Amino acid sequence: MDATAVHALAASYIDVTDEPVAVHRRSWSTVWRVRATEGVCFLKECAEVTRFEPALTASLASRRPDLLPVVIAHDAERGWLLLRDAGDPVGIYGNPPEAWLDVLPRYAELQRTEAAYVEEHRSAGVPDLRTIELPPRYEELVQQPLPLDDDEHAWLRRFGTTFAELCEQLLLPPTIQHDDLHMNNVYDGGGHLRVLDWGDASIGHPYFSLFETFRFLEEVAHLSPRSDWLRRLTDVYLEAWPRDERDDFETALTVAGFAHAIAWLRQRRHLEVAEHEQFDRAFARVLRRAIDRAEHPT
Repeated sequence: MDATAVHALAASYIDVTDEPVAVHRRSWSTVWRVRATEGVCFLKECAEVTRFEPALTASLASRRPDLLPVVIAHDAERGWLLLRDAGDPVGIYGNPPEAWLDVLPRYAELQRTEAAYVEEHRSAGVPDLRTIELPPRYEELVQQPLPLDDDEHAWLRRFGTTFAELCEQLLLPPTIQHDDLHMNNVYDGGGHLRVLDWGDASIGHPYFSLFETFRFLEEVAHLSPRSDWLRRLTDVYLEAWPRDERDDFETALTVAGFAHAIAWLRQRRHLEVAEHEQFDRAFARVLRRAIDRAEHPT
């Protein structure tokens, strides 16, 4: 859509006061800032690869309005989503670990209750990365030309059998998992934290979500993988889950690294060829972190 089309669409739901402005353009989505009498709103257009996001966000927000943004309107078929302003990403504060003490228990509770809606989400197009689906998807991943050196690629091929065995150890029911749960997707609206940007979400093991959360805490907040903070955040997250399933957390994070890479491969297939070089630099970091965690679990 152009600004005129966005203005007309948004005006069907809110009193628009200024011409909409595109604040984010990527191959997978465009986000427009829309000023209205009731305050700033945002309209997100989703490309085919993330077309499920509007329906998923609206569905989650209907059950967990405390954790999701306020959805004004959405259209699943056309892939757009109109939201009220949720504030600023906590990344502008340097990714304080204290914010995650608030978010993670509520997020875990959402995951626990959303297990009942897995089939609904799958029917709406949310990618299926359940542990039962991962071994064949892993084999598909390692057959691709990946941005790794030959030794790293050979390591991935050798790890396939072990990866399948690890998947079999994870017994918690699948549920929704954000898969991009980091400081730039948690927003602070005057002290109330909400999780946005569900376009990378999938159906999978719930613990997979913390792979990215911990990566950003290590890289941005400079927390050690063995820091007291990460132990504390692990504990508050795991409180929502059965005690006999908590020992699988480290195994789940090992599997999560490769599930995350599989999801990235799906995104890459929807890019223009000219976008591959920049994407692959980040993709290589994702792959190498997955390998490093498998070789040196915490």
